[in-house]
Amino acid sequence: MLTAERTKTDVLILGSGGAGLFAALHAHDADPSLDVTIATKGLLGKCGCTRMVQGGYNVSIHPGDSVERHFMDTIEGGKWLPDQDLAWTLCETAVERIQELENEIGCFFDRNPDGTVHGKAFAGQTFDRTVHKGDLTGIEIINRLMEQVWARPINRLEEHRAIALVPAADGSRIAGVLFIDIRTGQFRFVQARAVLLATGGGPTMYRYHTPSGDKSMDGLAMALQAGLALRDMEMVQFHPTGLLAGAGTRMTGTVLEEGLRGAGGHLLNGAMERFMEAQDPKAERATRDIVSRSIYREMQAGRTTPHGGVYIKMSHLGPDVVAEKFRGMVQRCADCGFDLAGGLVEVVPTAHYLMGGVECAVDTSTDMHGLFVAGEDAGGVHGANRLGGNGVANSTVFGGIAGEVMAEWVSQDADHAEPDEDAIAGNMADAMAPFAQEAGDLDGLRERLLTIMWEDAGVIRNRDGLERALEALDTLEQDLSATGLPVMDLAFNLTWHDWLNLKSLIAVSKVIAAAALARENSRGAHYREDFPDTGTLETSTFTSVRQVDGALDVTAKPVKFTRVKPGQTLLDDVAPAAE
Repeated sequence: MLTAERTKTDVLILGSGGAGLFAALHAHDADPSLDVTIATKGLLGKCGCTRMVQGGYNVSIHPGDSVERHFMDTIEGGKWLPDQDLAWTLCETAVERIQELENEIGCFFDRNPDGTVHGKAFAGQTFDRTVHKGDLTGIEIINRLMEQVWARPINRLEEHRAIALVPAADGSRIAGVLFIDIRTGQFRFVQARAVLLATGGGPTMYRYHTPSGDKSMDGLAMALQAGLALRDMEMVQFHPTGLLAGAGTRMTGTVLEEGLRGAGGHLLNGAMERFMEAQDPKAERATRDIVSRSIYREMQAGRTTPHGGVYIKMSHLGPDVVAEKFRGMVQRCADCGFDLAGGLVEVVPTAHYLMGGVECAVDTSTDMHGLFVAGEDAGGVHGANRLGGNGVANSTVFGGIAGEVMAEWVSQDADHAEPDEDAIAGNMADAMAPFAQEAGDLDGLRERLLTIMWEDAGVIRNRDGLERALEALDTLEQDLSATGLPVMDLAFNLTWHDWLNLKSLIAVSKVIAAAALARENSRGAHYREDFPDTGTLETSTFTSVRQVDGALDVTAKPVKFTRVKPGQTLLDDVAPAAE
């Protein structure tokens, strides 16, 4: 008989990235009497994607810039698919949040000679607004957030893997979350009055990817299982310049950030030809989707480097200048035998960010009462394409909002809801199911997943490939269910967690492929070579996917142009940006 340890908290936060840590701080500061708990799959502040942010934080604080300009860049970059109220909240609140990061959290960002905060150029934007700490911005933000969390009586459940959002017995709301304590292998149910889903995305189902290996889409898989709608799931952002270090290292796929191209870096094919000028007027500073597709086409045409990608070249800017501005990446490339400052580095498009996520309101609430969502688990902010620098801004802006809203929610809501005991028992049984099967080849299954998604649901798509991907994913899901694990100690059983990772990744991969098949036009990160036109902007729809009776239900919902319509702008009465 499987059992789960039971604990209670007022506010339960899943994830310890920028969204989760900000939510914890804001919830505690809003009501210090609340019992706030952060649960994270790894170690607090040492796992997840925010720590890996190199580029910076988009915010309109520089002379000549404005919230309206940032907003229009976000909407146009997202190809008119973003939820405009969410996007406006991002751009407006980022101004407040960057001041909070500096003055209350204690972050140090790079300065101009006159002492003002430096803003650097990022692709796809009309203003140099990306605030940063060299090329190690994420480490600065997360380290300072960790210090603030440690200074407060906020509970921590480290190395706890969430496996199910548990509803109340009467189905009216969320009752809590079921975990596996990775250190002991025991199940733990945490009953909570409010829950934040902030586990991050991490499209690691692609052969080349930037997030760490612990990212496996668990949050979205749990949301799907709970019956929540996911939007924009076809919109997988490929960063154009992932380090291509060869098959013998896990460093392959690591992002070489936007600032390299923003500073004037050149992309060269295997014949040493600069190819982006013929693809877009902005050349290397075009949006990520355009640059990724251009690189992919060079790969398809065979004009590649020894490892099968293209080169990025920075030496024409001066090796000493590059080494000073991009210290972290220069060192990272040197560790793999490449000279970023003075030579050539091989790069490849690499799965970087998922614009899709749970449908939510501006206050981060979802259709499941008591469940909130922020960061990469939330959909709607970025639409078809996320601008570089808008990711960590998104996490911190909506993480803070979620913390304040949850504190208010708990103050007005009844006590803990009684959980659906059948749901707890069923999810524990599902997690233990592989131990009843004959042990199989998990590595082989993962390789199949990487191949399916890269080749048939990746940078460039078509109907035949997507239908092939969906069929292959169904087979892979069945094969995983029939693949068992050797019976052994459950404590730190990483093979068990590899199996659970694959389960989540396959479930979300099916949603990505289904949404991509349903969208018969090309927008931003989603490119259908059989439907290359963007479609009519004025009648734009976003893709919404739910799981109904074990099958995926895909519908198109109209985008609400609440602030600006295609063909219009908010900049008519705003002073032009300084040259």
